[in-house]
Amino acid sequence: MKVTEAALPFLPLCRRLLPARLADLSLALLKATALELAILAGHVLLYPAGIIQERRGPDAPALPIPKGTPKLPAEAKPPVVLLHGFIDNRSVFLLLRRSLSQHGRQQIESLNYSPLTCDIRIAAELLGRHIEQVCERTGSRRVDVVGHSLGGLIARYYVQRLGGDTRVRTLVTLGTPHSGTRVAPLANAHPIVRQMRPGSPVLEELTRPAPGCRTHFVAFWSDLDHIMDPLETACIEHPDLTAVNIRVSGVGHLALPVHPTVATGIREALDTAHPGEPSTGRAGGLTVA
Repeated sequence: MKVTEAALPFLPLCRRLLPARLADLSLALLKATALELAILAGHVLLYPAGIIQERRGPDAPALPIPKGTPKLPAEAKPPVVLLHGFIDNRSVFLLLRRSLSQHGRQQIESLNYSPLTCDIRIAAELLGRHIEQVCERTGSRRVDVVGHSLGGLIARYYVQRLGGDTRVRTLVTLGTPHSGTRVAPLANAHPIVRQMRPGSPVLEELTRPAPGCRTHFVAFWSDLDHIMDPLETACIEHPDLTAVNIRVSGVGHLALPVHPTVATGIREALDTAHPGEPSTGRAGGLTVA
Protein backbone atom coordinates (compact mmCIF):
# COMPACT_ATOMS: atom_id res chain seq x y z
CA MET A 1 0.00 0.00 0.00
CA LYS A 2 1.37 3.41 -0.95
CA VAL A 3 -0.01 6.50 0.78
CA THR A 4 0.08 9.56 -1.48
CA GLU A 5 -0.30 13.22 -0.65
CA ALA A 6 -3.54 13.23 -2.63
CA ALA A 7 -4.96 10.89 -0.02
CA LEU A 8 -3.75 13.22 2.76
CA PRO A 9 -4.61 16.76 1.53
CA PHE A 10 -3.49 18.49 4.72
CA LEU A 11 0.16 17.45 4.29
CA PRO A 12 1.14 20.43 2.06
CA LEU A 13 -0.16 22.74 4.82
CA CYS A 14 1.87 20.82 7.39
CA ARG A 15 4.97 21.28 5.28
CA ARG A 16 4.44 25.05 5.16
CA LEU A 17 3.83 25.36 8.90
CA LEU A 18 6.50 22.94 10.12
CA PRO A 19 10.27 22.82 9.54
CA ALA A 20 11.18 20.63 6.57
CA ARG A 21 12.76 17.87 8.64
CA LEU A 22 9.83 17.73 11.06
CA ALA A 23 7.34 17.77 8.17
CA ASP A 24 9.14 14.86 6.48
CA LEU A 25 9.07 12.95 9.75
CA SER A 26 5.34 13.64 10.11
CA LEU A 27 4.74 12.42 6.57
CA ALA A 28 6.69 9.22 7.22
CA LEU A 29 4.77 8.67 10.45
CA LEU A 30 1.42 9.19 8.71
CA LYS A 31 2.37 6.77 5.96
CA ALA A 32 3.55 4.16 8.43
CA THR A 33 0.40 4.58 10.54
CA ALA A 34 -1.87 4.22 7.51
CA LEU A 35 0.04 1.10 6.47
CA GLU A 36 -0.23 -0.33 10.00
CA LEU A 37 -4.00 0.19 9.98
CA ALA A 38 -4.36 -1.45 6.58
CA ILE A 39 -2.26 -4.42 7.69
CA LEU A 40 -4.23 -4.72 10.92
CA ALA A 41 -7.50 -4.82 8.97
CA GLY A 42 -6.14 -7.49 6.63
CA HIS A 43 -4.73 -9.48 9.49
CA VAL A 44 -8.05 -9.50 11.32
CA LEU A 45 -9.58 -11.10 8.23
CA LEU A 46 -6.81 -13.70 7.94
CA TYR A 47 -6.50 -14.44 11.65
CA PRO A 48 -9.14 -17.24 11.77
CA ALA A 49 -7.32 -19.15 9.02
CA GLY A 50 -4.16 -19.29 11.14
CA ILE A 51 -5.64 -20.48 14.43
CA ILE A 52 -5.25 -24.18 13.66
CA GLN A 53 -1.73 -25.60 13.51
CA GLU A 54 -0.62 -26.20 9.94
CA ARG A 55 -0.51 -29.69 8.50
CA ARG A 56 2.97 -31.13 8.45
CA GLY A 57 4.55 -33.98 6.55
CA PRO A 58 4.58 -35.16 2.94
CA ASP A 59 0.80 -34.85 2.57
CA ALA A 60 0.66 -31.19 3.57
CA PRO A 61 -0.54 -28.89 0.78
CA ALA A 62 2.06 -26.63 -0.79
CA LEU A 63 1.67 -22.86 -0.58
CA PRO A 64 0.17 -21.58 -3.86
CA ILE A 65 2.57 -19.54 -5.99
CA PRO A 66 1.24 -17.08 -8.62
CA LYS A 67 1.59 -18.22 -12.22
CA GLY A 68 4.63 -16.95 -14.03
CA THR A 69 6.71 -16.52 -10.87
CA PRO A 70 10.21 -17.99 -11.36
CA LYS A 71 11.32 -20.39 -8.65
CA LEU A 72 14.99 -20.30 -7.76
CA PRO A 73 16.95 -23.44 -6.86
CA ALA A 74 16.96 -24.43 -3.20
CA GLU A 75 20.68 -25.33 -3.10
CA ALA A 76 20.23 -27.46 0.03
CA LYS A 77 19.08 -24.54 2.17
CA PRO A 78 18.00 -25.52 5.70
CA PRO A 79 14.35 -25.50 6.77
CA VAL A 80 12.87 -22.23 8.04
CA VAL A 81 10.72 -22.07 11.17
CA LEU A 82 8.49 -19.00 11.59
CA LEU A 83 7.37 -17.89 15.05
CA HIS A 84 4.67 -15.23 15.53
CA GLY A 85 4.33 -12.54 18.18
CA PHE A 86 2.08 -11.91 21.17
CA ILE A 87 -1.66 -12.69 20.68
CA ASP A 88 -1.03 -13.59 17.05
CA ASN A 89 -0.74 -16.73 14.91
CA ARG A 90 0.95 -18.10 11.82
CA SER A 91 -1.31 -16.13 9.44
CA VAL A 92 0.96 -13.09 9.93
CA PHE A 93 3.64 -14.84 7.85
CA LEU A 94 1.55 -15.53 4.75
CA LEU A 95 3.41 -13.07 2.50
CA LEU A 96 6.86 -13.74 3.97
CA ARG A 97 6.34 -17.44 3.54
CA ARG A 98 5.42 -16.99 -0.11
CA SER A 99 8.50 -14.81 -0.65
CA LEU A 100 10.82 -17.39 0.91
CA SER A 101 9.22 -20.20 -1.09
CA GLN A 102 9.63 -18.30 -4.35
CA HIS A 103 13.34 -17.89 -3.63
CA GLY A 104 14.29 -21.46 -2.99
CA ARG A 105 13.14 -22.31 0.52
CA GLN A 106 11.23 -25.53 0.05
CA GLN A 107 10.83 -26.44 3.72
CA ILE A 108 9.03 -23.73 5.69
CA GLU A 109 7.00 -24.32 8.82
CA SER A 110 5.11 -22.06 11.21
CA LEU A 111 4.55 -22.81 14.87
CA ASN A 112 1.54 -21.55 16.80
CA TYR A 113 1.87 -21.17 20.54
CA SER A 114 -1.21 -20.49 22.65
CA PRO A 115 -2.21 -16.88 23.44
CA LEU A 116 -2.67 -18.19 26.99
CA THR A 117 1.05 -18.98 27.24
CA CYS A 118 2.31 -17.21 30.37
CA ASP A 119 6.04 -17.97 30.35
CA ILE A 120 8.68 -17.38 27.68
CA ARG A 121 10.64 -20.33 29.05
CA ILE A 122 7.74 -22.75 28.47
CA ALA A 123 7.21 -21.40 24.96
CA ALA A 124 10.93 -21.84 24.27
CA GLU A 125 10.73 -25.49 25.33
CA LEU A 126 7.79 -25.96 22.95
CA LEU A 127 9.83 -24.38 20.15
CA GLY A 128 12.73 -26.71 20.92
CA ARG A 129 10.51 -29.79 20.64
CA HIS A 130 9.09 -28.50 17.38
CA ILE A 131 12.54 -27.89 15.90
CA GLU A 132 13.62 -31.41 16.87
CA GLN A 133 10.59 -32.74 15.00
CA VAL A 134 11.45 -30.61 11.97
CA CYS A 135 15.01 -31.93 11.91
CA GLU A 136 13.82 -35.51 12.28
CA ARG A 137 11.20 -35.10 9.58
CA THR A 138 13.48 -33.34 7.07
CA GLY A 139 16.81 -34.98 7.84
CA SER A 140 18.37 -31.56 8.40
CA ARG A 141 20.82 -31.03 11.26
CA ARG A 142 20.02 -27.32 11.65
CA VAL A 143 17.26 -24.83 10.85
CA ASP A 144 16.85 -21.10 10.37
CA VAL A 145 14.30 -19.28 12.53
CA VAL A 146 12.44 -16.01 11.92
CA GLY A 147 10.65 -14.58 14.96
CA HIS A 148 8.38 -11.53 15.05
CA SER A 149 8.24 -9.50 18.27
CA LEU A 150 7.74 -11.91 21.20
CA GLY A 151 8.48 -14.81 18.85
CA GLY A 152 12.03 -13.56 18.45
CA LEU A 153 12.49 -13.40 22.21
CA ILE A 154 11.20 -16.96 22.64
CA ALA A 155 13.59 -18.18 19.94
CA ARG A 156 16.52 -16.31 21.49
CA TYR A 157 15.82 -17.87 24.89
CA TYR A 158 15.79 -21.31 23.27
CA VAL A 159 19.12 -20.63 21.58
CA GLN A 160 20.91 -19.06 24.54
CA ARG A 161 19.48 -20.84 27.54
CA LEU A 162 18.25 -24.23 26.30
CA GLY A 163 21.13 -25.26 24.03
CA GLY A 164 19.27 -24.37 20.85
CA ASP A 165 22.42 -23.04 19.20
CA THR A 166 23.17 -26.65 18.18
CA ARG A 167 20.02 -26.61 16.04
CA VAL A 168 19.51 -22.98 14.98
CA ARG A 169 21.95 -21.79 12.32
CA THR A 170 20.52 -18.27 11.92
CA LEU A 171 17.94 -16.45 14.05
CA VAL A 172 16.29 -13.40 12.48
CA THR A 173 14.24 -11.24 14.83
CA LEU A 174 11.73 -8.58 13.72
CA GLY A 175 10.85 -5.86 16.21
CA THR A 176 11.80 -8.01 19.22
CA PRO A 177 12.22 -6.30 22.63
CA HIS A 178 15.63 -7.77 23.39
CA SER A 179 16.28 -5.28 26.20
CA GLY A 180 12.62 -4.88 27.19
CA THR A 181 9.93 -2.41 26.17
CA ARG A 182 8.08 0.07 28.37
CA VAL A 183 5.08 0.52 26.07
CA ALA A 184 1.48 -0.04 27.32
CA PRO A 185 1.95 -0.33 31.11
CA LEU A 186 -1.68 -1.46 31.50
CA ALA A 187 -0.78 -4.71 29.72
CA ASN A 188 1.27 -5.78 32.75
CA ALA A 189 -1.66 -7.90 33.88
CA HIS A 190 -0.42 -10.58 31.49
CA PRO A 191 2.61 -12.45 32.91
CA ILE A 192 4.36 -12.77 29.56
CA VAL A 193 4.13 -9.01 29.03
CA ARG A 194 5.84 -8.49 32.39
CA GLN A 195 8.63 -10.75 31.13
CA MET A 196 9.13 -8.33 28.22
CA ARG A 197 9.75 -5.38 30.54
CA PRO A 198 13.28 -4.01 31.10
CA GLY A 199 15.01 -5.80 33.96
CA SER A 200 12.68 -8.81 34.06
CA PRO A 201 14.21 -12.10 35.27
CA VAL A 202 13.93 -13.60 31.77
CA LEU A 203 15.74 -10.67 30.16
CA GLU A 204 18.35 -10.76 32.90
CA GLU A 205 18.99 -14.39 31.97
CA LEU A 206 19.66 -13.32 28.40
CA THR A 207 22.36 -10.89 29.54
CA ARG A 208 24.38 -13.72 31.10
CA PRO A 209 27.51 -15.00 29.35
CA ALA A 210 26.92 -17.24 26.34
CA PRO A 211 30.43 -18.33 25.31
CA GLY A 212 30.69 -20.36 22.14
CA CYS A 213 27.14 -19.69 20.97
CA ARG A 214 26.97 -21.07 17.41
CA THR A 215 23.88 -19.22 16.20
CA HIS A 216 24.16 -16.13 14.00
CA PHE A 217 21.71 -13.37 14.99
CA VAL A 218 20.19 -10.74 12.69
CA ALA A 219 17.88 -8.20 14.35
CA PHE A 220 15.66 -5.90 12.27
CA TRP A 221 14.54 -2.77 14.13
CA SER A 222 12.43 0.12 12.87
CA ASP A 223 12.60 3.85 13.54
CA LEU A 224 8.77 3.93 13.52
CA ASP A 225 8.03 0.89 15.67
CA HIS A 226 5.36 2.03 18.15
CA ILE A 227 5.71 -1.13 20.29
CA MET A 228 9.43 -0.71 21.02
CA ASP A 229 10.18 1.82 23.77
CA PRO A 230 12.97 2.74 23.38
CA LEU A 231 13.35 1.92 19.69
CA GLU A 232 16.85 0.49 20.16
CA THR A 233 15.54 -2.25 22.42
CA ALA A 234 14.96 -4.25 19.25
CA CYS A 235 18.74 -4.42 18.77
CA ILE A 236 20.87 -7.25 20.13
CA GLU A 237 23.78 -6.09 22.29
CA HIS A 238 25.68 -8.99 23.82
CA PRO A 239 29.46 -9.51 23.83
CA ASP A 240 29.24 -13.27 23.26
CA LEU A 241 26.76 -13.26 20.36
CA THR A 242 27.50 -12.91 16.67
CA ALA A 243 24.87 -10.32 15.82
CA VAL A 244 24.01 -7.79 13.14
CA ASN A 245 21.38 -5.10 13.77
CA ILE A 246 19.61 -3.75 10.68
CA ARG A 247 17.67 -0.48 10.87
CA VAL A 248 14.48 -0.22 8.83
CA SER A 249 13.02 3.20 8.01
CA GLY A 250 9.35 3.95 7.44
CA VAL A 251 7.87 0.64 8.66
CA GLY A 252 5.74 0.07 11.75
CA HIS A 253 5.67 -2.94 14.05
CA LEU A 254 2.90 -4.87 12.28
CA ALA A 255 4.43 -4.27 8.86
CA LEU A 256 7.80 -5.85 9.65
CA PRO A 257 6.82 -9.46 8.74
CA VAL A 258 4.70 -8.26 5.80
CA HIS A 259 6.60 -5.57 3.89
CA PRO A 260 8.36 -6.78 0.71
CA THR A 261 11.47 -4.69 1.38
CA VAL A 262 11.89 -6.33 4.77
CA ALA A 263 11.24 -9.75 3.21
CA THR A 264 14.14 -9.12 0.83
CA GLY A 265 16.36 -8.23 3.78
CA ILE A 266 15.32 -11.40 5.59
CA ARG A 267 16.13 -13.56 2.56
CA GLU A 268 19.53 -11.95 2.23
CA ALA A 269 20.20 -12.44 5.95
CA LEU A 270 19.31 -16.13 5.77
CA ASP A 271 21.34 -16.68 2.61
CA THR A 272 24.51 -14.90 3.73
CA ALA A 273 24.68 -15.36 7.51
CA HIS A 274 26.97 -18.11 8.71
CA PRO A 275 28.06 -19.00 12.24
CA GLY A 276 31.55 -17.83 13.05
CA GLU A 277 31.32 -14.52 11.21
CA PRO A 278 32.62 -11.60 13.26
CA SER A 279 30.01 -9.32 14.82
CA THR A 280 29.53 -6.13 12.81
CA GLY A 281 27.30 -4.27 15.25
CA ARG A 282 24.63 -2.06 13.66
CA ALA A 283 24.60 -2.62 9.94
CA GLY A 284 23.24 -0.40 7.19
CA GLY A 285 19.51 0.19 7.10
CA LEU A 286 16.62 -0.49 4.78
CA THR A 287 14.54 2.45 3.61
CA VAL A 288 10.92 1.99 2.54
CA ALA A 289 9.59 4.62 0.18
